[in-house]
Amino acid sequence: MLETLKKVYRDNPNRTIAIGLGALVVTPVVLPLLKPAAKATVKTGVILYEKTKGTFAEAGELMADLVAEAKAEVIAEQAEKASLLASTSEGHNET
Repeated sequence: MLETLKKVYRDNPNRTIAIGLGALVVTPVVLPLLKPAAKATVKTGVILYEKTKGTFAEAGELMADLVAEAKAEVIAEQAEKASLLASTSEGHNET
């Protein structure tokens, strides 16, 4: 791409300078026309960000709840196993 631009400039530098000056002249006219579209694009991005942030927060809460439930089940299972082992070993000690 850069090589192409260099070649165009070498072939016709006056045209390249004219295009550059034309861009400088047209830019102040075009920018105000593009501002509403740019603002709408940014606004859409902000809305999508907020929705996504809320969705990720809900997903995080769901995962935290699942982890807490799983931990509670593991603790309950371990307590049940310990209770069974204790009652089994007591039964063997009495005989």
